[in-house]
Amino acid sequence: MKLSSVRIEGRTTWGVVGGDTFVDVGAVMVDHYSGLKAAIAASLRGVEEATMRAQRYPVDVVEWLPVIPNPEKILCVGLNYEMHRQETGRSEVEHPTIFTRFASSQTGHLSPMVRPKVSVEFDYEGELAVVIGKPGRYIPREQAMAHISGFACYNDGSIRDFQRHTHQYTPGKNFPNTGAFGPWMMTPDELGELSSLSISTRLNGEVVQSAFFDQMIFDIPRQIEYCSQFTRLEPGDVILTGTPGGIGARRNPPLWLRPADVVEVEIEKLGTLRNQVTAEI
Repeated sequence: MKLSSVRIEGRTTWGVVGGDTFVDVGAVMVDHYSGLKAAIAASLRGVEEATMRAQRYPVDVVEWLPVIPNPEKILCVGLNYEMHRQETGRSEVEHPTIFTRFASSQTGHLSPMVRPKVSVEFDYEGELAVVIGKPGRYIPREQAMAHISGFACYNDGSIRDFQRHTHQYTPGKNFPNTGAFGPWMMTPDELGELSSLSISTRLNGEVVQSAFFDQMIFDIPRQIEYCSQFTRLEPGDVILTGTPGGIGARRNPPLWLRPADVVEVEIEKLGTLRNQVTAEI
């Protein structure tokens, strides 16, 4: 099942995506769930039945929102592919590198990613997003996958000079409309085994990042295990699992995103997230 948050005719809703159709489940279940995050917290109870009686729209009339517009937490894993670790010159570590992104920094599929006026060092980072469905603290790695509600594409756009102002990443990761999330999340039963799937990032049609998920240094169960030790994971929380090598900042010369550029993050079997870059006014 593919699920997304959207805006239709000026109202915000959520539902199921099938082919070229969006099924407005949110309108049918408005008395049950306030949004997709609430439906996830209830293990998507009643969603399949509601899909049968909900109104359908062509996907080209919807405005895509971030899959989870209101996550309590977005936890980002840094330096999680060996090629990326090497291109940054960072040392090997025993534990995942974790930083945070705010919900207000997100944007949706086909919406602009905005380069802020205070910097031209805007960089792409194609990633797999994990959406938590089942809450938990101190989750053992062998139970971690059972806590996942779905997977999605993410572009964890970075303002590199602000990221490098100190050894803390937070400022460079939280400018408005720099984290693209979508178009939908796919439930684990539909996506299947992750390890052999590929992720790629394209800039104006040219592949700039490419990897397989089994190349992660810390796999997803380890990420969930580690993050749940320092914070309770809640339904709708998002874990960004790291970006492969090939980022713009480590190219010679650097490859920064410019207004009118088009960035696509494609995950095999899951879909493609597409955004055009604009300059902040």
